[in-house]
Amino acid sequence: MVVEQMKKVKNNIILALDLMDILKSYDLCETIYNYIDTIKIGYPLTLSEGLKSIEILKENFDFTVICDYKLADIPATNEKIAKLSYDKGADYIIVHGFLGSDSVKACLDIAKEHNKEIFLLSEMSHPGADTFLKSVSEEIVKMGLKLGIKNYIAPSTKIDRLSKIRELVGEDSFIISPGVGTQGGDPKETLKYANALIVGRSIYESPNPETAIKNIINSII
Repeated sequence: MVVEQMKKVKNNIILALDLMDILKSYDLCETIYNYIDTIKIGYPLTLSEGLKSIEILKENFDFTVICDYKLADIPATNEKIAKLSYDKGADYIIVHGFLGSDSVKACLDIAKEHNKEIFLLSEMSHPGADTFLKSVSEEIVKMGLKLGIKNYIAPSTKIDRLSKIRELVGEDSFIISPGVGTQGGDPKETLKYANALIVGRSIYESPNPETAIKNIINSII
């Protein structure tokens, strides 16, 4: 089984929508939807407002929705979370690889049933991730390649690691990269290796989110 890769992201920007209020999330999306077509919804919003938040934002704005639950459980539990996410409209889910191929494959199988896809997380963007995850990230990527995975996540805050992940997965795979903005990742440098940026706080904590996203777009032209 091979799950196909993501094709493109408008303006190379994915909004990490980590607000905890559906009305504020809706207002933010209404402000900037002309500039983006992809959002990443994680635990903050869905734990606060429920899985209906996926449906509301997808139906009203026709976004591509990545559910960022970093699935990291036994196969049976991963299957349940993946199914719930896809049933509510998720196009992708993000999956940790350190639990092994059976837990990842469980998500892949549910994705196939829904004609959807997954992203495999290789490394994270915060400093603490280096303690344990960095040492196994390349093995995680190699496992993903054996499973036929074409979509990966690698950090903009660690360009050396991002470039290594790109080297491993090749130019045919699609990489999205967190850490731009508040965490210090450079947008233009990141896009030398990644296909799209994941940006959250720099946009949704800005007093003017539209200006913030325009500034990011101008920085990568």
